Amino acid sequence: MTTAGTTTDASSATTAHAPAGAVVAFERVTKTYGAVKAVDALDLDLHPGETVALLGPNGAGKSTTLDLLLGLKRPDSGTVTLFGTSPREAIVAGRVGAMLQSGGLMEGVTVAELVRLACDLHPRRYPVDEVLLRAGLTGIADRKVDDLSGGQAQRVRFALATAGDSDLIVLDEPTTGMDVTTRRAFWATLREQAEQGRTVLFATHYLEEADAVADRVLVLHRGRLLADGTAAEIRAKAGVRRISFALDGDIDEAALRALPFLTTLDVHGQTVRIRSSDADATVHALYGLGLYPRNLEVAGLGLEQAFVALTEAEEEARQW
Repeated sequence: MTTAGTTTDASSATTAHAPAGAVVAFERVTKTYGAVKAVDALDLDLHPGETVALLGPNGAGKSTTLDLLLGLKRPDSGTVTLFGTSPREAIVAGRVGAMLQSGGLMEGVTVAELVRLACDLHPRRYPVDEVLLRAGLTGIADRKVDDLSGGQAQRVRFALATAGDSDLIVLDEPTTGMDVTTRRAFWATLREQAEQGRTVLFATHYLEEADAVADRVLVLHRGRLLADGTAAEIRAKAGVRRISFALDGDIDEAALRALPFLTTLDVHGQTVRIRSSDADATVHALYGLGLYPRNLEVAGLGLEQAFVALTEAEEEARQW
């Protein structure tokens, strides 16, 4: 993977983590499997120092996008570049660290032995003890990889991804199998990596993690980029707000369902919860019915709700 004489110790090396231009560039990238377009004319740029969450329902193209980025698959058309060169060249140069779901860990070795091997193979390696400490593995360094729990195995994968002084870290569902405490420690460590100027791209099903950690969110749907922005911008793009209130007396659900711009209605006892694509118009019409809501509250959607709203709207648009 590396040649003798090209390996340096990252603890003493001075490496720039802010290369000029895009760290990752997809230009009209398409990848098909039979009749299915897993990635469909995707244009995408990632920049130095960004922490980017990649979201999408199952089959959206997340894993294929990561495989294309890492050179594990080749596009049918379009180009993928990392730091202005091919994925393979960037990886061989040690500029990319990756933590993927696919592929098992080497068996019959200890955690420390496996991490040492990864460090030795990296062109810009970190000291083994430093990598173990960063990944929270010092206490289980002498344990056989075969005996690890799912969460511990994920931490080992993270150690392998950060065994060297890479500029780009790519993570696929990194906290699967981790408990809450371990997940918090993991994200704190990853924030430190980003603060040092590295670009971090992670795919996740935990939308609360994307909301809390990412400064940019990408939503894929059927291989296309459906939304791109901060978590707040994604919520705003969904264009739907939550309205909740209480009503006295009998509630006329038919009248409520006739409110303008209403997308969902949920009535529990005297409490009404509505989603509306124009909250001002809906509330105005509510008063126009002669109703006097108590405890009226209007709020934006959470990231998960916005994600669902966006993908459902896209599916409805496709049906037309």
